[in-house]
Amino acid sequence: MILNTLLSHSPQQTLELGRRLGEHLTGGALILLKGELGAGKTCFAAGLAHGLGVAQDRPITSPTYALMNSYQGRLPFYHFDLYRLADEDELLELGFDEYFFGEGVALVEWPERCAQLEANALLVELIWQGEMLRQVSFSASDDFIRNNSQLCAAIRAF
Repeated sequence: MILNTLLSHSPQQTLELGRRLGEHLTGGALILLKGELGAGKTCFAAGLAHGLGVAQDRPITSPTYALMNSYQGRLPFYHFDLYRLADEDELLELGFDEYFFGEGVALVEWPERCAQLEANALLVELIWQGEMLRQVSFSASDDFIRNNSQLCAAIRAF
């Protein structure tokens, strides 16, 4: 179910949307972040990290080669990038499922590489509309909405 769709006219607005979301997240949240290369996923992730209290001067980078970067804010923040993942089993074999639904917040770029993550997660999709223009859509399953009603209400009010 779509919770909200917004337009971002700049990287700063994309960063701000991520920050606003991060301020409302609680432990155990799983955020799936979709978008083509250059859509602004890392920018959104940096904003989310700052909303979780990660220091503003701490660089937030895409963990393309490491698969995961972790940061400490008011909650642990685990930033995954599955772009180079060979298959779903590789993720589970490495034990990454231990980070999902725990005390921290997990954000997964390229979640389509592991479809089983979608069951109880918030999906954020960045769609390139022009040089600086991005459509940002927030959607979730009925189960996610039921279990995270305050967060979903906040997203609807963005």
